[in-house]
Amino acid sequence: MRLAVLGSGGIGGYYGALLAKGGHDVAFIARGAHLEALQQRGLTVRTPEGESTIPVTAVADTRSLAPVDLVLFCVKSCDTEPAAQALAPLRQCQKITERI
Repeated sequence: MRLAVLGSGGIGGYYGALLAKGGHDVAFIARGAHLEALQQRGLTVRTPEGESTIPVTAVADTRSLAPVDLVLFCVKSCDTEPAAQALAPLRQCQKITERI
């Protein structure tokens, strides 16, 4: 499955990393210093069981991702509207889920 993760903080980073480790094609949408860090150092996940760093695909331009099967929309409430606008190029995605 090809997935995009918008919001690679605690929630998006954790679930995106699990999906990537499970063999899915996962790309993280980020910007600025966060984008640069993901591209250069990958994504580090720390849990009580340990720490792991995985190389990830990270992009700023969502047009480079289309098509995707699913988008994980993991942003803070105050960022919902601008984040949704950034996803416009991915609108052909047919899966719509509840925001949690």
